[in-house]
Amino acid sequence: MDLMKHRKWYYLVSGTLVTLGLVASIFWGLRRSIDFTGGSRLELRGTADTVRALEYLGGNGIEGAVAQKIGSDGLSLRFNEITEEKHRELSQNLISSLGEGVTEVGFETVGPTISKEITRNAIIAIVLSSLLIIFYIGYSFRQVPKPANSWEFGIAAVLALMHDTIIVVGTFAVLGRFKNVEIDPLFITGLLTVIGFSVHDTIVIFDRIRENLIKKGASNFEEIVNESLFEMLPRTLNTSYLVWAILLILFVFGGVTIKYFVLTLVIGIFVGTFSSLLVASPLLLSWQELKNKGLRIKFPHRR
Repeated sequence: MDLMKHRKWYYLVSGTLVTLGLVASIFWGLRRSIDFTGGSRLELRGTADTVRALEYLGGNGIEGAVAQKIGSDGLSLRFNEITEEKHRELSQNLISSLGEGVTEVGFETVGPTISKEITRNAIIAIVLSSLLIIFYIGYSFRQVPKPANSWEFGIAAVLALMHDTIIVVGTFAVLGRFKNVEIDPLFITGLLTVIGFSVHDTIVIFDRIRENLIKKGASNFEEIVNESLFEMLPRTLNTSYLVWAILLILFVFGGVTIKYFVLTLVIGIFVGTFSSLLVASPLLLSWQELKNKGLRIKFPHRR
């Protein structure tokens, strides 16, 4: 079976998902938690009546209020930053208006300075990790025979990571639009975990391609890539399936606080496995084909 023969279909699937992810991210954006936007959040138990809660907050001068259900009897209320004195007054009166059995289970306030710092650090972490991956692969694969180049392996791996990241972010943009799902620092943690898992998988496959190129030469690049994929296919699928199955169980039976963190991993690892097998390696092959047709992008070769 020739996996590389059908790479145009893989590109079509990936291109469609990436396009949808970009469109959702650009037009809808991510619904950010107060960790990124700043503000206050109040969590209640014993009610899921978002309408009454928002009516009370609006009638008492609380601006920017957003309500989200937590399970069947919980409520998360987010609004502009308030003082501790205002919080005590609000909590007591709001609970009284919502009826008996309602209790406060949490309150937090994040200032705009802290939220900006979290956002900046999240962006820096993702950019730095991508650059480090390129340099690591570029150095580690320096003995790959010509016409292949170690930097091409690194760039192909990062393009596959961008593919995974865009699809995960786009999915959460859709969830934020239709399900009011917010992202928090755990989402960034999940995204970086997905990047690490996916690039590890990709590097293992690329390493087998490199070994086979050294043994057999690069005269038939497509055959080498296809053979390497089949050699690594059982390992990749078995590892990813076990991790994915455990995460799915955690998503179904785990607590509310980690639900969307686990969902980030579930989506990311599923997409990451697809990209490691059917995006990164085909990109490497297509790059070589373009070079053979006359396109030249010069990278430094180790002498």
